[in-house]
Parts: sequence; C-alpha cells; structure tokens
Amino acid sequence: MKIIASVLMLFVVCQSVAGQASDIIILKKGRKAIARYYSGTHINFTADNGAYRDAEIVQIKNDSIYLQEFLIQRIPTTLGFYITDTAGSFRYVYHYKQIRNIGKDSDRKFNVSGSGAALLGGGIILTLASGVVYLADREKFSPSLLGASVGLGALGYFMSKAGRKGIIIGKKGYHLEYINMRK
Repeated sequence: MKIIASVLMLFVVCQSVAGQASDIIILKKGRKAIARYYSGTHINFTADNGAYRDAEIVQIKNDSIYLQEFLIQRIPTTLGFYITDTAGSFRYVYHYKQIRNIGKDSDRKFNVSGSGAALLGGGIILTLASGVVYLADREKFSPSLLGASVGLGALGYFMSKAGRKGIIIGKKGYHLEYINMRK
C-alpha cells in the first residue's frame, strides 16, 4: 500500500511541475482586451517582413512566439474522392513586436482589394486618356467620360482600402501586450 501511495505521489508532483504557466500575449484596443494568445492557441498574422503565418503557438517565452505551421494537402484517390494529408510542418520564431497585423482576408472567392486596385488603375488610365483627347481634339472630348473615369478611380480607391482585413497593430488604438507569467 505504501508503494502505491508513493507512486501516486510521484505522479502528482510531476504533474504539478509540468503544468507551469506559459507567457501570454494580449491584443488590446485601448484598455480593453480583444484576444488572448498563449501556448496551444491558433494565431494568424502578417509579420513585418510580409510573411503570412497561420499556425499554432507552441510556446511564448522571452517576448518571442514559437510557432508550428502544418502543410496540409488534399490528395485524390483512385476512387474519385480526396483525403487530407499532412505533408509536413514548419517551425518559426517571431518577436511579438514583429507582428504587423492580426487576422486574414476572408476565404471568399472575390478579392475586394485586388478588384479595387484594378478599378483604380483603369480610372487613372481613362482620366489620362481623356486629358490627351482634350489637348489633341477638343471636339471629340467627352466630359461625361472624364467624370465617369474619375468616379471609377475613386470607387477603386475606396474598394482597395475596404478590402484590407485584419487588425493593424498600432492603428485605431490596437496594440499587443506581453505578460510574463514566469516571475
């Protein structure tokens, strides 16, 4: 009986040592906490260098986020259906101040930001072409075409701004706060 009690006590002691708290990163807007990130949670963000990461947090330690991202592929079978397979995994380490924005564009098929950029470019080209026509032959100049091209460019500008998703760190009061739990 003493042996069983000793073994159970050993498991309890090992469990309490292994269950130490991990550091936490909190996304805040002003003073209000929006999201909390700790080891075991999922995060998607764009870093300062432009790299997009959609990964699981393995550990947060010394102001750094240790990530593991899985490469998942759909593989067709001979029977005509697909199976999902994990082709590999990658590990990354980022300082929490390297995070530029959190979140991702939605998985919709329509890219609002890209379409807005195309409309903006088309509006600029049509406006310049209308200016050239005005300078070359004023009889063929159409003020309505010029107005439509300026409106098209403005619509494209606002669509490209609205299409950007995610929370930009440092704008509108959003910031990340690192909390060290190992004091």
